[in-house]
Amino acid sequence: MTDTPETDAPLDPVLSQVLDRLDSDLDAALERLMALLRIPSISTDPAYRAECDAAADWMVADLASIGFDASKRRTPGHPMVVAHGGEGGPHLLFYGHYDVQPVDPLDLWDRPPFEPEVQDGPRGRVIRGRGAADDKGQLMTFVEAMRAWVAVHGQLPCRITILLEGEEESGSPSLVPFLKANAEELGADLAMICDTTMFSGGVPAITTQLRGMLREELVLTAATKDLHSGMFGGLARNPIHVLARILADLHDDAGRVTLAGFYDGVPELPDEIRAQWQNLAFDHTAFLGDVGLSVPAGEMDRTPLEQLWSRPTAEVNGITGGYGGAGFKTVLPAKASAKVSFRLVGTQDPEAIHHAFVDHVNARLPRDVTAEFPMGDGAPASHMPTDAPAFEAARQALGAEWGKPAAFIGSGGSIPIAGHFQDVLGMDSMLIGFGRDDDQIHSPNEKYDLQSFHKGMRSWARVLAALT
Repeated sequence: MTDTPETDAPLDPVLSQVLDRLDSDLDAALERLMALLRIPSISTDPAYRAECDAAADWMVADLASIGFDASKRRTPGHPMVVAHGGEGGPHLLFYGHYDVQPVDPLDLWDRPPFEPEVQDGPRGRVIRGRGAADDKGQLMTFVEAMRAWVAVHGQLPCRITILLEGEEESGSPSLVPFLKANAEELGADLAMICDTTMFSGGVPAITTQLRGMLREELVLTAATKDLHSGMFGGLARNPIHVLARILADLHDDAGRVTLAGFYDGVPELPDEIRAQWQNLAFDHTAFLGDVGLSVPAGEMDRTPLEQLWSRPTAEVNGITGGYGGAGFKTVLPAKASAKVSFRLVGTQDPEAIHHAFVDHVNARLPRDVTAEFPMGDGAPASHMPTDAPAFEAARQALGAEWGKPAAFIGSGGSIPIAGHFQDVLGMDSMLIGFGRDDDQIHSPNEKYDLQSFHKGMRSWARVLAALT
């Protein structure tokens, strides 16, 4: 495997014409994106149901204009858009979402969020508006690549199915039932997802490791009611003390999680991936410094990128108990609770870790304290086969476009759709996105670099050429 992008290699004439078309049609592509961005398709707010419907209609019409057989599919929530086109070669499924986050707080926007505009930014021009990066600008990079291919060659490069969702920003309640009901129609050789970012410094990336998630809630109860600490303190059991000890015991002094069997199924990084990550020269001091921190707090024998992308975690997300209002109240509480999340990697089993957590708590409960676990839901991690030829071909194609070797990276967060494609449709996903860390997705003044939009279109054209 080479780490040098083949930027000097002669372009295939078929691909070269598509890239030229994308360059010459950039202004028209930008105006199409602006039209889509003007539709306030906020999926979480019922007041915008008609606008979500309008965004789906817009996508159906646009895909049909390219030659796709496109249709709007009803669900109990917002509609799906499904489109089919092309023939021969591999069958690829492209996924994106046309819904966006709410815009609050509106007073922090520099301009109306659904009146998009191209502005000057510190790295060049940016597209400013809600949905510019998440995910309308991203999904349109793929659509525009297909448009150029058809305009130049009269047909798509291979068989392509497009699935666009309208509820991603509201938890995707209709997605899995829709996938199951339409599994035969949507099944493909490989899924393509454009809802991720590049690495810092404009390094193109394919996300191949996604951590899973287990969410737990723990409620400890001691006395039958809150007690006066002057009358009962020192004699009665305080559930906050018990909770603090239980939570502190989740990690040892080296930062490792102490649950029995927690590391079962946690793989070591392949040497090739470790080398790629080392070449990224991740500056953890700057990364932590941006939020007022300085020292990595995870497993001491792991690099910062490993801690973020390929190692499991146990984090306390919230603690309640006693009196937290203004002033002081000398209460000895009857209850104390905590919310704990576990990020999972490899083949870690959420159910097994749930039971290990319950055992961990019960083993530390003194008399007079009981434990309840109101929540215990999770999903396993997803990992993609980086040794598959398609992944290396796509990596080389991205490097050729951006002039920097592309990397197979991990994600500290969870992207459930990749796991759903594996579990329901039985196929792996290639997660290629062109967002930047400063795109302010979900926040006021969201933006998408014009370079990301332009080179994103060209990147997809190169990737499709490499896979077909």
